[in-house]
Amino acid sequence: MTYDADYRLSLLWLALAWAGYAVLHSLLASLAFKDWMARHWPQAMAAYRLAFNGIAALTLIPILWLSAAIGGDWLWRWHGYGAWLANGLALGAVAGFVASTRYYDMDEFLGLRQLREHPSAVADRGSFVISPFHRYVRHPWYCFGLVLVWSRDMNAPGLVAALAITLYFVVGSHLEERKLLAWYGASYRAYMKRVAGLLPLPWKILSRREAQTLSTTQ
Repeated sequence: MTYDADYRLSLLWLALAWAGYAVLHSLLASLAFKDWMARHWPQAMAAYRLAFNGIAALTLIPILWLSAAIGGDWLWRWHGYGAWLANGLALGAVAGFVASTRYYDMDEFLGLRQLREHPSAVADRGSFVISPFHRYVRHPWYCFGLVLVWSRDMNAPGLVAALAITLYFVVGSHLEERKLLAWYGASYRAYMKRVAGLLPLPWKILSRREAQTLSTTQ
C-alpha cells in the first residue's frame, strides 16, 4: 500500500502531535516541574493533580480529531475467530482496569483528595501495596492500555497512535520507576527483579505470600 505525499505529511504531523503530548505530559508529571510550581505558586498545588488530569484529557481531543480526519484504508482488520479473540481481550482489559481501581486511591489519582486536604507534599506518594494485578505485571494500567490499543482494527493513523502510545508507556514506566525507587528503595528494587514491567511473563509472577512479604518490608 502506497500513500501520496500529502497523506504522509499528515501522518508526520500526527506523530509530532503524539510526541508533543508525551513531552508535555511527562514534563507536568515530573517532580522537578512540581517543585518549581510549589516554589512559585504554592497556593495552586492543591489543584495541581486535578488540573493535570484535565489538561491530559483536553489536549488529547485534538489529536484524536486529527486521527479521525486523516482516516485511510485499513492495514488490518480482525475477522471470524480473530475478531472474537481481539474483542474478548479488549473487554478483558476494560474489566481488568475497572476491577483494579479498587486497589488505588482514586480520589488521590483524580486530584479530589488534594483539593480537599491541601497536602504539603509536592509528590502524590501512596503506600507500597502489591495488588493482585501487580503480582503479574508492575504496571497493570499500561498493560491493559496496550491490549486495548493493539486489539483494534488498524489504519495508518491508528498505527501511528499505537506505536506512539507503546513508546510512551515504555519510556513513561522507566521515568515512573525512578521515582518509585527513590521512594521505596530496596523493596521496590526486589519487586522489579521478580515481576515483569508491561506484559506478564509466566516465570516472573509473585505468589500471594511473596507479595505480602514485599509489601510489609517497606
